[in-house]
Formats: sequence, structure tokens, C-alpha cells
Amino acid sequence: MIAFASRTGNVRYIVSRLQLPAIEIAEDIKLAKPFLLFTYTDGFGDVPRSVARFMERCGKLCQGVIVSGNSNFGHRVFGAAGDALARQWQVPLVRKVDMRGFAEDYEAIRRYYEQCFREERKSDEVLLEVK
Repeated sequence: MIAFASRTGNVRYIVSRLQLPAIEIAEDIKLAKPFLLFTYTDGFGDVPRSVARFMERCGKLCQGVIVSGNSNFGHRVFGAAGDALARQWQVPLVRKVDMRGFAEDYEAIRRYYEQCFREERKSDEVLLEVK
């Protein structure tokens, strides 16, 4: 699953194009299964508050971070929220996406998602067969 936060709509747009299971981060959301985090960068490189609070509740289940940003603000701050989250939670920074991204960004995210959750789907299939 992808847990995402979108302020300007860019992340929401990308998530809709990915056509993968996703849920938008809200104050009452607490996940019980592993997920990929997809967020935007606030201000000049900050982690959005709602994302920080979500990660306090669910961060142990995070399998990687995808971040959207605007490269026009410079390399130092482009997608810096993703850098900070990956460092803090010791997970891979999967991709930095400029604005709404490009086809190669979407494909890289899909590949990582498939790689990350392939084993989980296999175990779900085994459980279904056992019942």
C-alpha cells in the first residue's frame, strides 16, 4: 500500500496514475501493514507536519519514501523531506519526483513497489490456500 500526503495535488495525481493500492494520510489513519510513504516537501525542505505525525504512529512499518518537490528551488532543498524521512526512519529513498514527474518515475516506483510487496502477496496467497 502507498500512504500519501498531497498539498498541491501533484502527489495525488501521481498516485492515481500508478494505479496501486493507496490511502491518503489523515489524523485518524493508523496502518497495520507495511507501506510506502509518498509525500511532498514543505517550505524549503521540511517534512509536512501531518506526515511527521503519521510516521510517529506508523513509521515502523514504512518500507521506503517517495517524495515530490520542485527542482526550481535548488538541489539542496529539492525533495529534502524525503531525505530527512529516509534518514530518520532508516528506509530507502525510492525516488525524488519533480512536480508531477515523468513516465520513468512512475515505472521506477511501480518496480520498487512490486519488489517490496511481492513476498507479502505470496504469503497472502499461501494463507488463502491453507484455509
